[in-house]
Amino acid sequence: MMKTMTKRFVFDTCFMIYLSQPQAVIAAEARQALETDEAEHFVSAISAWEIGLLVAKGRLNLTRSPIDWFGNFVDEKGIAVLAASPSILVASSFLPSPIHADPADRILVATARENDLTLITRDRAILAYGAAGHVKVLAC
Repeated sequence: MMKTMTKRFVFDTCFMIYLSQPQAVIAAEARQALETDEAEHFVSAISAWEIGLLVAKGRLNLTRSPIDWFGNFVDEKGIAVLAASPSILVASSFLPSPIHADPADRILVATARENDLTLITRDRAILAYGAAGHVKVLAC
């Protein structure tokens, strides 16, 4: 009997927002990661904070409060939320250089690294960081 390896993915905040759009166009490999039965999907609690900031700054308009939007997204998609634990927060301070200056992106990268997850993102800096071998990434 062949053992199937579970693939584990964490979504970056922009991918969450994009995925919530009705006509989101997603790269084929990312779509496959979403649709395969063998995959586990996660988001970081830091994404709730980042969504709140985007709404507060007027850079994102939602039809409900940020916390309701976040809760609805994870419930609807059946996604687990990973805590921004002390070990992840500290690890985000000691990532190999050069790394993204955005604290939320650093925490997302540390979350992926600490939990052996592939980070699904469109962020070019994170994709380049992945290409350098510092984190597993999947372009969406």
